[in-house]
Amino acid sequence: MLDVRDLAYGFGERRVGAGVTFALERGDTLAVLGGNGAGKTTLMRTLLGLLPAQSGAIRVGGDAITTLASHERARRLAYVPQQHTPTFGFTAEEAVLMGRVAHLPTFARPGVVDREAAQDALTRLGIEALAARPVTELSGGERQLVWIARALAQQAPVLILDEPTASLDFGNRARVLAEIDRLRSVGLTIVFSTHEPDQALAHADRALLLADGRPLALDAVERALTAENVERLYRVPVRSIDAGGNRRVFISG
Repeated sequence: MLDVRDLAYGFGERRVGAGVTFALERGDTLAVLGGNGAGKTTLMRTLLGLLPAQSGAIRVGGDAITTLASHERARRLAYVPQQHTPTFGFTAEEAVLMGRVAHLPTFARPGVVDREAAQDALTRLGIEALAARPVTELSGGERQLVWIARALAQQAPVLILDEPTASLDFGNRARVLAEIDRLRSVGLTIVFSTHEPDQALAHADRALLLADGRPLALDAVERALTAENVERLYRVPVRSIDAGGNRRVFISG
């Protein structure tokens, strides 16, 4: 579904990262980890075709991303940005319905199927009570759930999420991670970035560790996320602790 070969990325001539290669099939989930400024967001924007690759290749569903029109990219890839502050007071339901634009002919209005998809996405994330509220009046965490619901309503086979739980409380974080697991189980291909190794261990198949824009490790999540690699990634002493049930957690110090 998503094939990346020897990718170099950045802004204009300024290089942010290089040497990224991976291939994801249906149902695969890749967690991308790295410190602040490691290039995670730039990588994701390049995967989406929002930034041109400096070199290398990206293929989605067998087609080069550079050959796809914007509406076709939107049918194949859904995106949840790390932060997005709205400037217009659309209701939450209207914002989620925007995820259906890629499926509509030019100038067409959303139909029954589109509204059902939007309602289902709101319900899955437990935010149907926000449907009539302007997104400009929601908290940062509530808005993040709306953007995730919009991506779900888009019904693209590849979902890219940039730190999707960063601004969420414990309950909403658990709800989003459970939805990621559900989407994995029904065959979506998912790439998400996170600062939390424990989150990657629990909710991803593979992990890409970025240090200064280059892969420090890219492997099955259990092999990539060792205490040594996490310590090198974040430059703090780290210990790995057996939490039982084949689970590990990392603590600093």
